[in-house]
Amino acid sequence: MSAIRFAPGVRLQEDKARGRWIIMAPELMFIPDEIALEVLRLVDGARNEAAIVAALVEKFAAPEEVIGADVAAMLDDLIARGALRRG
Repeated sequence: MSAIRFAPGVRLQEDKARGRWIIMAPELMFIPDEIALEVLRLVDGARNEAAIVAALVEKFAAPEEVIGADVAAMLDDLIARGALRRG
């Protein structure tokens, strides 16, 4: 599996004035919820989807199949929106 990374020009950043994290992209802005933020903090360009899922399973002691399905759906959605990419 390829590593997951932010697409060119897209970044996760803290909006300190509003006390929240945002995904900034050219002409787009996403406000991730707390669960999405846990996943996005693991997107470093080195980890693939399986490594992200493994880290979340360890952190939250939750079933891998549940976390895996949720992570896959979220990553696929953000890839379709152009915020993330594989490889």
